[in-house]
Amino acid sequence: MPHINGGFRGTRVGVPVGTTFTMQTENPDAEPLARLRISYWCCNGHETSPVFAQLAPEQIPQSWDCIRCGQPAGRNPGALPAHFDAEPFKTHLEYVKERRSAAEAEQLLENALASLRFKHKTL
Repeated sequence: MPHINGGFRGTRVGVPVGTTFTMQTENPDAEPLARLRISYWCCNGHETSPVFAQLAPEQIPQSWDCIRCGQPAGRNPGALPAHFDAEPFKTHLEYVKERRSAAEAEQLLENALASLRFKHKTL
């Protein structure tokens, strides 16, 4: 299913453990790490190219979620992965709209505003 990882699949590399540096570029003595850009293509023909630290070939993922449509993407542009017919990616607002009707949303908003007005008057 698309977007199961939420887009956070990488790990920061190059920061020595136990140092106060949070990024490699903050350390003036740090040497740049070897990096490589790998291209992935989804069934819609979109290309996604994340950057990885220089890894062994078996450590580089064979598939990646497309950043444009959320479909699975593979490393071979000639053999595109199958299209998922699963539910497409939804924003937080879309999920909220599924749980609440427009009338319920108006009532919740009015209650929240009334609460804020009451707090403001008591200050």
